[in-house]
Amino acid sequence: MSTAPNPSGDARFPVAVVEPTNRARGRIMRLLKDALDVDAFPSIEAVQQEIDLNTPWILVFGPSYGDDAGVKEVQRLAQAYPLARTVLIADDLSTELLQRALRAHIGDVLPAFADANELLEAIARVADSLGGTPVPSAGGKRDNLGRLITVVSTKGGAGKSVVASNVGVLLAQETGGSAALVDADLQFGDIAIMLNVPPEHTIVDVMGVIRRLEPEMLRDLLLPHDPSGLLVLPAPVEPAFADQVGAADLVRIVNTLRVFCDYVVVDTAPQLNDVVLALLEESDDILLVCPPEVPSVKNARLALQTLRLLNIPLSKVRLVLNRSTTKGKVDPREVEKALQLKAEVEVPVDSAVPQAVNEGLPVVLAAPRSAAAKGYRKLAQLLVAGEPRV
Repeated sequence: MSTAPNPSGDARFPVAVVEPTNRARGRIMRLLKDALDVDAFPSIEAVQQEIDLNTPWILVFGPSYGDDAGVKEVQRLAQAYPLARTVLIADDLSTELLQRALRAHIGDVLPAFADANELLEAIARVADSLGGTPVPSAGGKRDNLGRLITVVSTKGGAGKSVVASNVGVLLAQETGGSAALVDADLQFGDIAIMLNVPPEHTIVDVMGVIRRLEPEMLRDLLLPHDPSGLLVLPAPVEPAFADQVGAADLVRIVNTLRVFCDYVVVDTAPQLNDVVLALLEESDDILLVCPPEVPSVKNARLALQTLRLLNIPLSKVRLVLNRSTTKGKVDPREVEKALQLKAEVEVPVDSAVPQAVNEGLPVVLAAPRSAAAKGYRKLAQLLVAGEPRV
């Protein structure tokens, strides 16, 4: 956007959330995502790099700006960008803060516990002062967003990407719906290799249009896995490109995919970084992949503790015991006891899996009658059925 629209009831203005803390920013984004098309920025500096001086914006500032220093920062931005309109969310909504916000010409101030309706009403009020409305969400094109399934493991070598690729293929091939697979292991993702899909487009290409991303744009950048019909978005081809993709960017990408895909499967890096945690908060299902080995069980237990601390419901988590066997491994029942979580699927050790990986085929296609393929098929069926956790 380079010029401001004439003030009129037909004008629609972009909305952005500005908040350094991933958790607070994610909460505000979730309040707005079903109604508005929202950008996200981790700082005022990031906003200044993006918005045009001559373009109206509605900026929602998170609780990190809810003190005297934060209000002054918002005021300086508003003075530099006279067409911007601001809403502030504050943890401590005191009379003094309201007075400071009023003097700083902040359009509205809300408490941190404000719900979606209250926030939308505040945004509508400040948009009305410009003579327009906020930009509606692309999600409005579909009543129900597709199911988001994130595959995680906090230890490398657990077989997480094998699980993600096989489940994605099965959801695309056997459900009659549409499915996409996103490789969010941004530095060392292998999904393109495992599916033998040349990475003609990657997440980096999506980042080139992220601020104006529409479902149609994203659909054009997805790569088809011809044997199954799965749509694939590979990781960057160079590890250095990973820094270009932030947590809010990944959330926006997967939620845009959910507008036109029935299932979105996301493979992740073997760590709980900001990107992975943001995806877990959005997910309908979390597949925790854990081989029955002591180091993997220890890391899985720590991951579950982290989810509890972040108030991510453990009801989302489905434990997948990958490469399960009774020889030289921890007994599956001991794993369940240690994690206080029942394994929904045990995928056995199967020589067909590494052979299929080396051929660039998921084992459910290369050896559909193999023991591993049967395990992945059971997992996909549980996801489709939406069966409750035991």
